[in-house]
Amino acid sequence: MALKNFAFKVLNSDKYARNGLIETHRGNIKTPAFMPVGTQATVKACTIEDIKKTGSEIILGNTYHLMIRPGVERIKKAGGLHKFMNCDLPILTDSGGFQVMSLSKLNKIDKDKGAIFNSHVDGKKFYLSPEESIKIQLGLNSDIVMIMDECPKKSEDYDLINKSMKLSIHWAERSKKAFGKNPHKALFGIIQGGLFKDLRIRSLKELLSLNFDGYAIGGLAVGETQDEMFQVLDFLKDELPFDKPHYLMGVGTPSDILGAVKRGVDMFDCVMPTRSGRTGLAFTWNGRINIRNSKYQNDNTPLDENCKNLNLNKYSKNYLNHLFNTNEILGSMILTLNNINFYQELMSEIRNNIAKGTFEEFHNKYINKL
Repeated sequence: MALKNFAFKVLNSDKYARNGLIETHRGNIKTPAFMPVGTQATVKACTIEDIKKTGSEIILGNTYHLMIRPGVERIKKAGGLHKFMNCDLPILTDSGGFQVMSLSKLNKIDKDKGAIFNSHVDGKKFYLSPEESIKIQLGLNSDIVMIMDECPKKSEDYDLINKSMKLSIHWAERSKKAFGKNPHKALFGIIQGGLFKDLRIRSLKELLSLNFDGYAIGGLAVGETQDEMFQVLDFLKDELPFDKPHYLMGVGTPSDILGAVKRGVDMFDCVMPTRSGRTGLAFTWNGRINIRNSKYQNDNTPLDENCKNLNLNKYSKNYLNHLFNTNEILGSMILTLNNINFYQELMSEIRNNIAKGTFEEFHNKYINKL
């Protein structure tokens, strides 16, 4: 049977906020959508079955980490990333560019060869060109593939950011060519340009000429303030194509998501819910809770009485405080699942309010609370 082609459509909108549907041969994804991060072929401390119970419809895998361990050939021999990790959800893989910047102390960027870097695990030298990044992602059999880009750190140096943006466009052209024709998969371009409006607009226009399946906003989880991030999204909200998904990479907090949806963003990923869950920070409809705090030692109420997934309300704050203060791994597992579930409940409420035309009121109620 022929595989279903990748497609996207906007179902309804409330000003810039939009409800959409991404169609893939592995299943549909309602947008705005949050993608739990499965860095090394696992969403840390969770099974895929539990991830699905939260309402998650897509997860993210990490090209950089998977190419280092266990290596793409091992995953290919296992039948691809989905079979390797027993996941029947769609998977988006990033290109590896961000990790080259953030993790590798010794790296060099070459226009032709790509990124030359030493593994953060054992120091082994790797070459990651646009062609190699696409080859790896296709070898993983991911459903949404990201172009290879350079993700610079936050800088006020216009010439530096301009040079980096131009390099990312050059790599985007090579990524597009290497991807070829794969109608049942998608290739997303990545908009760079730092905090400079003209560079962001120029980057987008160059990518539009290459006609990608979706457009991501990169370089916004690198130290900028929330106001600066929203300003960049304001630069782009009238320029992004209406009929393609808009993806804000590596972001973020619940309030980041609310503000970005208000500015037309459809897709998000972030390690925050899982990383916070492992360290004792819970996201709830009443705000954040540091479960290690001694005030919870005799609190037998659930983490979040407003949580719709009642299975997560079986455990009291008192019990979770005990688990974390005795370093029991079950505490990390419960809080991680709570946080992913909260993010998915947030996305569901966002979609519901967009459909009802009440997103602005919902945004204003929670933007400073969550």
